[in-house]
Amino acid sequence: MTELLAMAERAAQSPAKVLITGESGVGKDVVARFIHSHSSRRLAPFVAVNVAGVTETLLESELFGHVKGSFTGAYRDKRGKLQLAHRGTLFLDEVGEMSLRMQALLLRFLENGEIQAVGDDQSQARVDVRVVAATNRNLNELVAAGQFREDLLYRLRVIHLHVPPLRERAEDVDALMKHFLALSGRDVSFSDEALRALRNHRWPGNVRELRNVVEQLVWLSAGGVVGVEHLPVSMRSEPGLLTTVKDRRRKIADLLYDALVKQGASFWEHVYPMFLARDITRHDLRQLVRRGLRESRGRYKSMLTLFGMSSRDYRRFMNFLAAHECGVAVREFRDGAAAADVSSQAPPTYAVPAEPTAVAH
Repeated sequence: MTELLAMAERAAQSPAKVLITGESGVGKDVVARFIHSHSSRRLAPFVAVNVAGVTETLLESELFGHVKGSFTGAYRDKRGKLQLAHRGTLFLDEVGEMSLRMQALLLRFLENGEIQAVGDDQSQARVDVRVVAATNRNLNELVAAGQFREDLLYRLRVIHLHVPPLRERAEDVDALMKHFLALSGRDVSFSDEALRALRNHRWPGNVRELRNVVEQLVWLSAGGVVGVEHLPVSMRSEPGLLTTVKDRRRKIADLLYDALVKQGASFWEHVYPMFLARDITRHDLRQLVRRGLRESRGRYKSMLTLFGMSSRDYRRFMNFLAAHECGVAVREFRDGAAAADVSSQAPPTYAVPAEPTAVAH
């Protein structure tokens, strides 16, 4: 993190565009604000836009503004975020969720600096804005899948900063806990067992999860002493479920299922990387899917919710299963006659386009 902040400080002195990557909750927005506050634009506005939180129909108006009467509800002219950020910094969070159409509009702005409000017939004056973007998605994979423009990626990724997940910098846990406790203004101590459990936790939600846990413990612990009994249930077992996945003698699918359903782990941030790293096999993944289908009665879309994914991930998830031959037929689960183990059967094929990158096991 010291090296990352040093790189961010050097990037702040440059007018170049910056792309910040990292898992959800690692603090990408904090890094973006750090860059702005150490740049020559620090006295100008820092304007943040969460791309994932705005529908495509409203995002164009949010960024570029609109003129009165351009659409239903446009009762007056509205300045866009790009105009509000003039001479300052525009932070585009979750830029990987942007549609291809909006990507084209953003690329045009990055090339000439001109903005055209929704409903306006001509471009307005240019604005001077530094764009800092962030995403928890792998943009290279999205480019390969045709979901993100390669030319836009090159425009945004002039300087690339990657924020590592909290599990890869466990030594930061104590320092962050002290910081959040200081912000609370309360005098709280931790038992040795509680500290050990916190340090061994995988922190799937990263720094955001740590802050929420500290805030919870500050107000729920009696007598100002936090014991292991005060911790969330997912933190009381040592080691966590995900840390034991490499033990091939245990039921991997059961461990993964419990991690996703009971511990709140993320399929894309935890199970997916483990599969690509060959820590788990196709058999493990098929068994995990079988567990999910058994619970959802053969409905893949319902299984997405069970595994903590949004409905927008349906096609991506099905493409992933088809590309790696990990799909499971649903008829047996809908008929209520799921067998205990059909791993010897050949997996079904799906009429879904496969992802371009496949990992052999």
